[in-house]
Amino acid sequence: MEAVTHPDRLEQLGSELVVQSARLVRLVRRSLAQPAGVRVLSLLDELGPTGVSALAAADHCSQPTMTGQVRQLKEHGWVQGAPNPDDARGTLVSLTDAGRAELTRVRADHGRMVAERLRRTQEYDDQQVAAAVELLRTVLENPTDDTTDENPGRNPS
Repeated sequence: MEAVTHPDRLEQLGSELVVQSARLVRLVRRSLAQPAGVRVLSLLDELGPTGVSALAAADHCSQPTMTGQVRQLKEHGWVQGAPNPDDARGTLVSLTDAGRAELTRVRADHGRMVAERLRRTQEYDDQQVAAAVELLRTVLENPTDDTTDENPGRNPS
């Protein structure tokens, strides 16, 4: 595969990648009922054990809003709190086995929905789809120097 060398073209493609990725996420969310709090479960899966304030920052919501979401997730048994070893007043929130299982179930539903749409197009084989997934993974896992916060809300532990 030949690399894109024209900066303007790469910027156009980058913009289109973000637009189409966002549209896909919205399509999946509109099409499938998912329990409240799945976004927070996903954040915890990505960030690991994290304080409520850092979770709120990562989700761009207020700390009281995140506290309420975490409380609901605790009631379902999907997250748990543990003392923060770096801050005696704080708590680190993490996924429970049940929370990880729920996130796995929701993601499997998403995968089935997208796979069905791909099957209907019959334009792409699994190797092309795997290459697209790898491209997104590479973009997400390789922050650039101008990235101001590649892992917002991460609470080292």
